[in-house]
Amino acid sequence: MVYQSALRVSERIFEVTKRFPREERYSLTDQIRRASRSIGAQIAEAWGKRRYERHFVSKISDADAESLETQHWLRVARLCGYLEEGEANALHDSLDEIGKMLRSITLQASSFCRK
Repeated sequence: MVYQSALRVSERIFEVTKRFPREERYSLTDQIRRASRSIGAQIAEAWGKRRYERHFVSKISDADAESLETQHWLRVARLCGYLEEGEANALHDSLDEIGKMLRSITLQASSFCRK
């Protein structure tokens, strides 16, 4: 479920960043897209390494960090006037929900990992 949510957020961010100015292509646009895509990538890596609980937790923690980084870049985009408040808030809310799920997974890591 959290992986699917991460994919949806990265897809939405890809769409909204198409409207960013051309001069942001290799800076803000690239940065926010990379961070948002990394959330799902880290979750996928965690799942692939779930045999090792410490590695699983580390990757889930990395996914949470990428979610927080994405929120930072959304704030920057909002301050620059590239996103409307409602649009930015909706993305922030989705990322907050993803973060909650990731932190919950971390607390219950042993139930996801093979013995």
